[in-house]
Amino acid sequence: MKVLTKVILNVSTLTSVGFSGWYIGKYSEPKKHLNDGEECQAGIFTDINIKGMPGLPLFGTVSAATAFVPKEGVTEMGPKLSTTTATRVSEIMKYGFPGLDNVRSFEDFVLSYDRRNRVAHWVFEHLTKERLQPNSEISRGKCEFKSDPSIHPFFRSDNADYKRSGYDRGHLAAAGNHKINQNHIDQTFYLSNMAPQVGRGFNRDSWNRLEKYVRSLTKVYKNVYVCTGPLYLPKKEADGKKYVRYEVIGANHVAVPTHFYKVIVGETDDLKLELEAFVMPNTPIDDNAPITNFLVPPESVERAAGLLFFDKISRDKLSKINGKSIS
Repeated sequence: MKVLTKVILNVSTLTSVGFSGWYIGKYSEPKKHLNDGEECQAGIFTDINIKGMPGLPLFGTVSAATAFVPKEGVTEMGPKLSTTTATRVSEIMKYGFPGLDNVRSFEDFVLSYDRRNRVAHWVFEHLTKERLQPNSEISRGKCEFKSDPSIHPFFRSDNADYKRSGYDRGHLAAAGNHKINQNHIDQTFYLSNMAPQVGRGFNRDSWNRLEKYVRSLTKVYKNVYVCTGPLYLPKKEADGKKYVRYEVIGANHVAVPTHFYKVIVGETDDLKLELEAFVMPNTPIDDNAPITNFLVPPESVERAAGLLFFDKISRDKLSKINGKSIS
């Protein structure tokens, strides 16, 4: 009987201690997090110190009209835009967003970032003849490739990923399109606007020619809208099956696209709209190959990219597609 009584007392004591610990933890831990407001993250857990709770996922959203505003080395991604920036974003995205995944609005271009591949899904630009006028005060030589501080460290690329990889840091929003302001061209050198590109024969040659062609369109059209991005296309292999295979580089496993696309809309003075779509393989291309060799049906790019380009424009409103009149 004495032994049984002793066992019951021990169990009761342990139960009391365990319950007390649970009760203290339940009511003191939230208070601890709520009182610590120094490193809070916006979102569902606004008042909780996320860094102190590593088991929780990080929640956060970025508005499609959120500006990229570097300030003393810190990136602020606030929901409020200056009137100038908001107006510019509206101009760039006049005919619709291809997608709304991790959108970043810079001062003169807008991109959607692929956190898994460390490369943008798409980058959107709006060009005019006036905005491309030469400016002797603007210098590409002042620009430096740098990681994008608006991207979470888990998902960003850095210069070390490209070092000795054999690939160029290839612009999606071309630096040459943004020489109206030094800050604009500087922002094109954030690595969120880069993708690994074959250098000789592609980035420095055929892709560069395509970029120059896009700029030349501003002499024909009042407004030129261009969307650029990567593709990861399947290829049939020896066993007869199709596979999507692509290399990754660096410690951050930055994806090397198999192809790149540009989808362009030109708007005439009388508001007629003409569309062209290009896809180029990320390989050395013969210098003698005309860029017209790389024209493709726009819907083929949409299917491959999983995006809808210029969705505010009904296709029957286009006067031309790839240079051919639409009846």
